[in-house]
Amino acid sequence: MAVWILSGEDNIVKILADGRIHDAAPLDIWAAEFEDLTTVNGFHVRRPSDDIHSVEFSQVFPDLKLHIFGDYIGNIQLSIVACDGDILADVTPESLAAGQLVLNGVWYCIDMVLISELQDLLLERDIRLHSKVNIGQFVWLQSCKSIIVPVIVSESCDSALKVFAQDSSDEILNEGVNLYPYQRKGFTFLSSIADEGLGCILADEMGLGKTLQVIALLSREAESCRGQNLVVCPATLLENWSREFQKFAPHLRVYIHQGPHRTGDWRFFQRFNVVVASYETVVRDEPQLSSLTWGVIVLDEAQNIKNPEAQRTLAVKSLPRRVSIAVTGTPVENRLTDLWSLADYALPGLLGTRKDFEVMYGESCEDASKLAQVIRPIILRRRLADVASELPPRIDVMQPLTMTSEMAIAYDDVRLSTINDYAQNASLVVIGKLRQFCAHHLLCRDFLDFDFVAPKIQRLKEILDEVFSCGQKALLFTSYLRMADFLLAFIKNAFCGAWIGSIDGRLPVPERQGLVDTFSSHVGAGCLVLNPKAAGVGLNIVAANHVIHYNPEWNPALQDQSSARAHRLGQTQPVTVHHLYYVDTVEDLMIQRLDFKRSLAQEAAVGHAGEYGSLDVAKALQISPHVRRGTV
Repeated sequence: MAVWILSGEDNIVKILADGRIHDAAPLDIWAAEFEDLTTVNGFHVRRPSDDIHSVEFSQVFPDLKLHIFGDYIGNIQLSIVACDGDILADVTPESLAAGQLVLNGVWYCIDMVLISELQDLLLERDIRLHSKVNIGQFVWLQSCKSIIVPVIVSESCDSALKVFAQDSSDEILNEGVNLYPYQRKGFTFLSSIADEGLGCILADEMGLGKTLQVIALLSREAESCRGQNLVVCPATLLENWSREFQKFAPHLRVYIHQGPHRTGDWRFFQRFNVVVASYETVVRDEPQLSSLTWGVIVLDEAQNIKNPEAQRTLAVKSLPRRVSIAVTGTPVENRLTDLWSLADYALPGLLGTRKDFEVMYGESCEDASKLAQVIRPIILRRRLADVASELPPRIDVMQPLTMTSEMAIAYDDVRLSTINDYAQNASLVVIGKLRQFCAHHLLCRDFLDFDFVAPKIQRLKEILDEVFSCGQKALLFTSYLRMADFLLAFIKNAFCGAWIGSIDGRLPVPERQGLVDTFSSHVGAGCLVLNPKAAGVGLNIVAANHVIHYNPEWNPALQDQSSARAHRLGQTQPVTVHHLYYVDTVEDLMIQRLDFKRSLAQEAAVGHAGEYGSLDVAKALQISPHVRRGTV
């Protein structure tokens, strides 16, 4: 009679007969133990447990899981493990080939039908068990809903996603240009993505030098001769990109594709390492730009494609490319579908269709956190506080102001008259009118003849008095053109010796950087009055060390981007950010909502809602500075 043995080399049950060791099918072993099978491979056998006393035999299949582990990018690996409570044991290739394993003193027959189905599914993505996986495969493994066994990720992968610096990045830039350590890590991450022909989202916080990291990558791509690269950006940043390439990588051949004299022949692009074009130009010239397969396409301020149905979104996503990189400090501005659209550009299909995504993820912190775990491997996001210890501190100063009695009565008149005039549609109008009144009563026609002494104007003058007396500069943000004109006239009249300028939608884009240069080179006091949408992104204005938000915005990302114009790399002085608002008004409500949205973003990791909702409108219709005074 043959004897069952437990092979010491691979922990597999085999048969010992005629002086030799023979393999046995796992189902035969199981049948010999539990169904009184007496003949295996032509040998007469007993129950395996009669010969092997060191293990128990299980009637059920083991609990199998896919295990992702690795301690650095490029060494992320996939294995399959069996679970017994908290104990995990690798299912070795030998055990898998034999269809059996011993875990924690228990023998199991492996479900080879399940293994076969699993391997077929993985091979569709060119993934094999007990081998390395790239970043794209890693993300797919975490997000795929059709994988028939659970996927677990080792804590060691946290360090794998913390890319390591490579000093060679400095060598491909202009002599004398040095990257901060975290920028070298960013360059290495982008290089890994490019080498694998994938896509990613570079979502470093504003002011951390995303442009420089991208230029380092494009310099490396040019050295590798992997074809032409395209940078798509807002029209306002074309000049900025041109200057940055000239400053940091003058060896690159860069073509700014804009204006009425731009080429109509796609072959012209092949003369250059990098082509830079605005989103609007890409929409107009999409057929021409699609005639070339680009190496890397970089979308700067990629929140511009947050609307999946917008023409610019469809245009940039249609461009043929090897590598897709979305660059934005705000991967989510309004809702989670913003992030879906970015991911759909970076790695199409990663998060499924938009319809499937919206079914799976609602607008909640829980869903945002769940989404963050899926998308995290392809998002590189560092915060100023975490990595830029070189930056001086930023001090946020809240300036709550109380309206005068006369202003409070007038505010209530605006609120109540709007409700009466517009009835059920009041919510569409009241927010805007109340915000305008809080900026200045002159923005409301009914109060043109009133001579209020506005506390906000008084406080602004006090702040500028202090700033200018120290010979320092300030950035003053307001979203209203008429308010900007009023502030310009007011400051010029009140401070004759200070340099005063303005940037908003009325100033042609090519002239904006020149104005910033003049402001920066001026010695002494100065103030730029800026529109947050026209000048809130892309510009580097570290000559100022004070930022004043004259009226709050509903979207915290817009306000934070504006503050980052001064508080960014290159700033040598502490930056003070002043927030002016009236208490017990719609501005007070906005400040509260801004705080809440930032907290939500911190918890959810990926973003926050950027617009006001029905509850905010209802509250704005009721809140009154006049009621608080007890005069009604």
